[in-house]
Amino acid sequence: MRLTQAPTFRSLRNFNYRVWIGGALVSNIGTWMQRTAQDWLVLTQLTHNNASALGVVMALQFAPQLLLLPWTGFAADHFNQRKLLMATQATMGLLAFALGLLTVSGMVRLWHVYVFALLFGCASAFDAPARQTFVGELVGDTDLSNAVALNSTSFNAGRLAGPAIAGLVIASIGTGWAFLANGISFIAVLVSLSALRVKELRPSARAGRARGSLAEGLRYVWARKDLTMVLVMLFLIGTFGLNFPIFVSTMAVKVFHSGAGGYGLLSSIMAVGTLGGALMGAGREEPRFLYLLYGSAIFGLGFVLAALAPNYWLFALTLVIIGAAALTFLNTSNSLMQLSTEPAMRGRVMALRLAVVLGGTPIGAPIVGLVVDTAGPRWALMVGAFAGIAAAAAGFYARSRYSVRTVDRSRGAKPEPGLREAQDPATREV
Repeated sequence: MRLTQAPTFRSLRNFNYRVWIGGALVSNIGTWMQRTAQDWLVLTQLTHNNASALGVVMALQFAPQLLLLPWTGFAADHFNQRKLLMATQATMGLLAFALGLLTVSGMVRLWHVYVFALLFGCASAFDAPARQTFVGELVGDTDLSNAVALNSTSFNAGRLAGPAIAGLVIASIGTGWAFLANGISFIAVLVSLSALRVKELRPSARAGRARGSLAEGLRYVWARKDLTMVLVMLFLIGTFGLNFPIFVSTMAVKVFHSGAGGYGLLSSIMAVGTLGGALMGAGREEPRFLYLLYGSAIFGLGFVLAALAPNYWLFALTLVIIGAAALTFLNTSNSLMQLSTEPAMRGRVMALRLAVVLGGTPIGAPIVGLVVDTAGPRWALMVGAFAGIAAAAAGFYARSRYSVRTVDRSRGAKPEPGLREAQDPATREV
């Protein structure tokens, strides 16, 4: 059987999706090079192992997901998504070039990184919901879940290669060159967007241009108890558990006393787990709420094991477990929310999802950084353990009370089999 005919890779039969994911893979490698270089720059070159400063960078980078929510969801639902993506990708490429030039010239200061983190965050806030919903235009609803998982496979293939390459680049020619390489990588995704067969896209229904679009989206989610419970779980894990740059970099530097290469290797090893989780998701026929429960519980357990790991290599092994669990949780939430949402509402719902999972970072990252600086990296890992276990507990509680929609492609969403209907008439419809 040919690779593209296998169920796991079925979206690759689509020409537009093949072009898109090819450009995205190159850009993802550059993105992970920049993330690794930025963490290393802040932690070891602009401060003396100050995890709180790294937490501030993360907070600034992800705060726009929440602050710009009224406009990002509107843009994803109303504007031409391909053109919007070309604008956001070009903006992020120029920002990477500018930060790279500052760093190579030796002029970079910590406040520069803060400013660029905020600007990157603003561009990404418009890019992310459009990029996630644009997948539906490429493949349609039938293969949407598979395409979401393959997108994560591409993202984590970049995560596998990018940090390792960044470690070599930093050690050999300097941190700034990793930023410049990321700027160049955006050319690939711009070329792929230009090369798409526009007539073969499957544009979804567009929302009407009216005031109160955000409020409408919030009311829609609030009326759907299944979506609300997913957002609660996403908030817990996104706010306190997805601060990997702080967790991994401080364990590498403060506990295991590794250099840039050792830190990059840990990030790449973690990508083995996330890549595996993405591929497992691509092989599933449809997302199920039960996968959220498994993913969050294993995520929390993985953090407990990481906090107790006695050496570098056992810590690296726990990162594989955490990575696989995180991707199982995140991909399932992505597919489940898109496929159980009305097409005209998807942009706003996905923007709200991103605001919850990333917008909590301004709260969680400084807290985690403070725990590192006062109690040590191992205690900070227990914060991540709390996030996963609390999310799993919330999910199990909600599952016992409310019905949860899953995918029924012939009739839309339907309650997941085996779940007890909610007693409240207002929630019975979900």
